[in-house]
Amino acid sequence: MKVEYKKPILSHIQEMQDLVHEEVQQGLILPRTMEEMARNIRSYYIAVFEGKIIGFCALHIYTPKLAEIRSLVVDVKYRNQGIAQELVNYNLLEGKNLGIKEFLVLTYRPNLFKRLGFNEIQKEKIPHQKIWADCVACKHFPVCHEIALLKTC
Repeated sequence: MKVEYKKPILSHIQEMQDLVHEEVQQGLILPRTMEEMARNIRSYYIAVFEGKIIGFCALHIYTPKLAEIRSLVVDVKYRNQGIAQELVNYNLLEGKNLGIKEFLVLTYRPNLFKRLGFNEIQKEKIPHQKIWADCVACKHFPVCHEIALLKTC
């Protein structure tokens, strides 16, 4: 299976939103408006197979040293084929090239990240800008069951 990994363009946003819709409904991924996705389009990588977006992931920078890997989703039909790992790796590489030293992730599915060298941390160590910018928008806030992980490079 030949999957292409690349940066999206603005015309991809609707297809990305359609792909993540079910995960958002289940409360597994925070909702993002089309406008928010447009403002942050450069933070995403997409996985494309046969002209269709089958996954994406974003790198959100908080400080010159800290970024978050977020909004990771892969179409159910294409899971367990290494696509999520590749998306994360593309974002990690971009972050490293920018000088990022620490990568944060909040997830209900920690195993992939643990395999990639992330270590579980206490949520109290999560930067306050994350909590006030994103977590308050979550339907589970303030009772969060996500696992926080951090990778230091």
